[in-house]
Amino acid sequence: MAKYPFINEAAEYVKELDLKIEDMSDPILNRAEHRIEEALLYALVSTELRKEEIEISSFPVAVMMVASTADKLMKKRYALAEAKRIYELLEEESKDKILEVTRVFNWKIRTVDDKPPYEFALFFTNYLRNAARIQAKGWKLVNRVVLNGEVYLTKGNVARLLQEEVRVHIEKKLDVKEKVVLPQNVADRVERLRQAFTKQKGKIELEGFPKEVVISAFPPCVKHMYDEVASGHHLSHIGRFTLTSFLTNIGMTAEEVVNLYRSLSDFKERLTRYQVEHIAGGRGSRTKYIPPRCDTLRTHGVCTGMDEICERIRHPLAYYRRKLRTIKVKAPVE
Repeated sequence: MAKYPFINEAAEYVKELDLKIEDMSDPILNRAEHRIEEALLYALVSTELRKEEIEISSFPVAVMMVASTADKLMKKRYALAEAKRIYELLEEESKDKILEVTRVFNWKIRTVDDKPPYEFALFFTNYLRNAARIQAKGWKLVNRVVLNGEVYLTKGNVARLLQEEVRVHIEKKLDVKEKVVLPQNVADRVERLRQAFTKQKGKIELEGFPKEVVISAFPPCVKHMYDEVASGHHLSHIGRFTLTSFLTNIGMTAEEVVNLYRSLSDFKERLTRYQVEHIAGGRGSRTKYIPPRCDTLRTHGVCTGMDEICERIRHPLAYYRRKLRTIKVKAPVE
């Protein structure tokens, strides 16, 4: 329920608590505000599961707070960020857990074991409803394996389709007809978030980062990995995935990333290019991967030490966005 607070069980849990928004504790309100802030300013919502009851309750509170605004862009951005969080979690789940999540949306889906690399077969109407919102050509039905009305998919494919389902689901929750009236202390939080978002509106891009890659804005772990590769040193598997997905998400081309790896003694052009393009969403499932969360990087020993920004964020891309705001990039002299 803490991972997927939109499921029916989570709604029932919150209902049984019978909490009114004016009675919400500061930890719940703080987490709700943090969810919205990350979504609006950094286009992602980190996962905090240390106190499940706070995580579960903070989601409907955050939805109520965003719904109280009249800003359509705020609503879309929040829904997208929460959906991206779900995608990242689902990629690490078992097939049984994924099936449980699909039942929320009444998908006709089953697992398959005899058609590798495919792990699921999804009824084509469920597929089309969500794939139609994804622009990449690889998601067109003509480019998929279809047998007896079922579309065969990998776990990553299903996670991506569920991301779209969740995004639309949350957008509908935010599209309320009646005005949402909040207690003054909560309304003040919403107003602070709205003002912060308004200041950033001209700079925020819903898809991606500024075109110029700023190495000095890299988080410490990524900067260390970048320097290691540039010096011809090898990285662990998760280190290589983290660096590659980070660089392709902040605007570096696949060609530039491939060239970065040329200094390695075991560099193989064809294999490296395939791996980089796959992570960048140019091959395979056409899914553009994002780096693992900070807690995952710490678990795998990739974190090289935290600075003051690290202490306030939960994801390498959030670090990059926040650091960019503190760096004044000098304009070229004409």
